[in-house]
Amino acid sequence: MRIVITGASGKAGQATLRHFSDTDHDIVATDIAARPSWYTGRFYRADLTQFGEAMDVLAGADAVIHLANIPADWIHTDSHTLNANMVMNNNVFLAAWKLKLKRVVYASSETTLGLPFDEVNYLPVDEGHYPLPNSTYSLSKVMTETMAEQFSRWAGIPFIGLRLSNIFTVDDYAQQPAFARDPEARRWNLFGYIDARDVARSCEAALTASLSGSHAFVIAADDTILDVPTREALEVIHPGMEVPDSVAEYGTLLSNQAAKDQMGFHPQHTWRDEVSG
Repeated sequence: MRIVITGASGKAGQATLRHFSDTDHDIVATDIAARPSWYTGRFYRADLTQFGEAMDVLAGADAVIHLANIPADWIHTDSHTLNANMVMNNNVFLAAWKLKLKRVVYASSETTLGLPFDEVNYLPVDEGHYPLPNSTYSLSKVMTETMAEQFSRWAGIPFIGLRLSNIFTVDDYAQQPAFARDPEARRWNLFGYIDARDVARSCEAALTASLSGSHAFVIAADDTILDVPTREALEVIHPGMEVPDSVAEYGTLLSNQAAKDQMGFHPQHTWRDEVSG
């Protein structure tokens, strides 16, 4: 396939670009930022808030992995974050429909499920905990998922959202010992994370899964980012809250079971392989 990867200069984008560069797919990369220094393939510096540029970069593509967005709160003003993300996502979805792409994979976020997780209805949090946005960033993702449902219906193609947990590269794991035994430091997302290499693998799973219609899946590692048993850590931030026996001793509280069952996605990487001691 010819696959367009947007946001290709970002953390998730570069990991995904590296992953797909080792395949037989024809890759077109794009970002508003400069090309990654290591990448020598086809790259367009494009502003996806401009519909014409979205059309240009998607022309001739079979699928798009849309990772371009303002990636968090506190980078820009609330209004700019919401407006820019919605315009980018609308333009990419609209272009994919008009250009008759075969599949759209896009980055959603764990934040749609309630981050910061001060209000938790049950554990582990899964797709049924949606929607509970608490910021304009998370609201932009909830609105995007709603928009994806309609574009999928109009285009008659799969739209698959990836509710990514906090992304860690190998270099990022150097931070882990500083908070390894401090549940309060990671209470905001229930101690969750996902390795950037597994983000790329989730994109590949979303491209190849036998699915129709619109879907959105939680993408998280099998374990937590803490070196504390899950129930012990949870007792610090949500005393008395029950965790089912299905959650392992160090198991994630952001359930990735739906992604496993419906996409065949299984995380392969853990911080435990990267942090000495």
